Amino acid sequence: MSAPVTGDDGLARCPWAAGDPVNRAYHDTEWGLRVSGEAAHLERLTLEAFQSGLSWLTILNKREAFREAFAGFDADVVAAYDETDVERLMGEPRIVRNRRKIDAAITNARATVALREQGGLEAFIWSFRPETTPAPGDTSEMATTSPESLALSKALKKAGFAHVGPTTMYALMEAVGLVDDHLVGCHRRGASGVWA
Repeated sequence: MSAPVTGDDGLARCPWAAGDPVNRAYHDTEWGLRVSGEAAHLERLTLEAFQSGLSWLTILNKREAFREAFAGFDADVVAAYDETDVERLMGEPRIVRNRRKIDAAITNARATVALREQGGLEAFIWSFRPETTPAPGDTSEMATTSPESLALSKALKKAGFAHVGPTTMYALMEAVGLVDDHLVGCHRRGASGVWA
């Protein structure tokens, strides 16, 4: 159990952001803030899936390479990837080379294109916004799933998405501001504008 940690700049932060400067920058400028557009949501969904079983710092340090490898998360481009592209990605040392996750990223790009007929990925994800947001005082009070993340996971799977389990979808919901899991006392709590 950990409460917010005050940094050398005098600001209290969630404990995971107190050490590495890459984590700190992500926490202070991006995590929990609403993003807009299909590519931004597909990027977050893809990176959360790649993070499964790894540290988030690993993904952040490879993020620019992921953006290059997956064409800026342009769903139309990634949806057209074929076996040659999969082999290219499996040989790219700057990203996480996991065949199942690469296949899932391509599958999810194709599902994203198909989802446009129902209003698009962004609207689909945001339709699972809970009525209230958590207010964890320390890390022991933080959830890893919710009824909404379970429902989102099931709905995405039904729409043809892969590697979108409820824990991964809860992390996505945190990342894009559907829930505000900054700890009470963290200087970023309420910064999303969604829950302020």
